[in-house]
Amino acid sequence: MIEVIRSDITTLAVDAIVNAANERMLGGGGVDGAIHRAAGRQLYEACLATPEVRPGVRCPTGHSRITPGFKLPARHVIHTVGPVWRGGGHGEAELLASCYRSAFALAREHALRSIAFPAISCGVYGYPLDEAAAIAVREAKAQEADFDRILLVAFDDAACDALGRYAR
Repeated sequence: MIEVIRSDITTLAVDAIVNAANERMLGGGGVDGAIHRAAGRQLYEACLATPEVRPGVRCPTGHSRITPGFKLPARHVIHTVGPVWRGGGHGEAELLASCYRSAFALAREHALRSIAFPAISCGVYGYPLDEAAAIAVREAKAQEADFDRILLVAFDDAACDALGRYAR
């Protein structure tokens, strides 16, 4: 079941929350910073222990990595790196879709049944909300049969409205 909710993703008791991370996976602003603060220092240490695939990159754009949730109500954090919006002609849509697909794949691999996603790339990465919402809902619907609960978590009314339009 797919649900669109307006909530603080760090408070959700699900098998995994998805973190809109950066390639370093060491915290940042927005949802990334909030998740790191709520999970505690152990999350930073777990991310730091994730091997780099190239200097400064633990998780390339469009990919996902998993860590425990530590002090979060969620058992796991799936870190994914969304694309920076550069006008739409640089593969952004495919990279964003890949974030969702790779996060769902990790969740299946770890036998997780409930997962919550923020609006990936819609903050400082500048992805247009309506276009990102369409991709989020499409990818969630494609995976719906494999999960008991998929939450698309909005940070404000605009995100909630955009996600809700596509989820109907």
